[in-house]
Amino acid sequence: MKRVYLDFAATTPLDKAVFKIMRPYFSEYFGNPGAIHSFGQEAMKAIDQSREKIIRLLGGNILEDFRNVIFTGSATEANNLALRGSVKEFYNLKRSDKYLPVKIIVSNMEHDSVLKTAEDLEAEGIEVVYLPVDRKGLVDIGKLKASLDQRTALVSVHYVNNETGVMEPIMEIGKIIKSFRENLGSKEIFPLFHSDCVQAFQYFDCSPKTIGADLITLSGHKMFGPKGVGVLYFDRIVSGRERQAGKIIGLKPILTGGGQEFGLRSGTENVPGIVGLTAAAEISDRKRKESFKKVLGLRDYFAKNLKTLDRKITLNTPLEKSSPHILNIRFQGISSEEMIGRLDLLGIAASAGSACSSRSLTLSHSLLATGLPEKETAESVRFSFSRETKKSDLAAGLKAIKKILEG
Repeated sequence: MKRVYLDFAATTPLDKAVFKIMRPYFSEYFGNPGAIHSFGQEAMKAIDQSREKIIRLLGGNILEDFRNVIFTGSATEANNLALRGSVKEFYNLKRSDKYLPVKIIVSNMEHDSVLKTAEDLEAEGIEVVYLPVDRKGLVDIGKLKASLDQRTALVSVHYVNNETGVMEPIMEIGKIIKSFRENLGSKEIFPLFHSDCVQAFQYFDCSPKTIGADLITLSGHKMFGPKGVGVLYFDRIVSGRERQAGKIIGLKPILTGGGQEFGLRSGTENVPGIVGLTAAAEISDRKRKESFKKVLGLRDYFAKNLKTLDRKITLNTPLEKSSPHILNIRFQGISSEEMIGRLDLLGIAASAGSACSSRSLTLSHSLLATGLPEKETAESVRFSFSRETKKSDLAAGLKAIKKILEG
């Protein structure tokens, strides 16, 4: 039986070209980057070169922004650093009762690494505003504007939702936050705007200057790179004396130790992972337009043919407001758990939503946030595609779905 993978939003295979670039750093250039001898210098050189490449990909200036790329152990860690680190720095810089309690604002469709972190901060006394979304999953801009104040340390809204594929009005949000901050004064750095761009990078320009974000998160394994490595890119650094001292303003570390990554992420660097993520990002950037066009055609083909199978099939993904690689579908009368299991028996891999929570069999919080009833949410399955997906893969998927629906 041929197996077909239609769960690329969960993870992607490692690109063979990426693996080739990574391989020497497992055994040949294995030194600890913190060592001052030649073995360590070789490893550190690889990290420095990777940092420069990420800066170029995101439209930064190598000389000015070198310290603004923070390599982490995952996108989850990067998101935690964005939220927890900004709150800690806000406390550090705003030592006055008028700024308490500190506030953060997040959309209620964020990935669990943002939502669960927000909930944890809330339990610690941080005020959290959860932005509601409409039926399509688009955040309430009016609520965002009304929630911004001097106590706001951070706003976090992802670019593309990992369960439905909906694209948030990220550029509009960026402009709103920038305008609010400027009205507070020319030296004000809060509120920061963070965007999890993990699902967006392969298909959209995620440079901070384009989308208006101060911090963005990327993940290696979502773009044909290795697992266990992520990036938090910080777009702004205070000029003058603090800049000359190499101090990054706006974040405090959440991991302490040896002071790696300019003191913001202690721990020996994952050199093969960093090199691999960077290579994968370069390939994804180079293939972005080609990938977008191909994957959009595949998604539309799949969606069109699904509708011919059964009138009870409905789309939860708003096609006109979404990324091309994700399609969330409701199969009336069949639970997502049953559908995924039967598809797997027929060799088709799909999911009920976020890979980080799918094993817990909980309902999709993203679909529930749009107002979809629990019963309908429990009948929803996510299919996701990539530049490696073939039309024959989708044909096999459609054939399997038809067989299941026919009993």
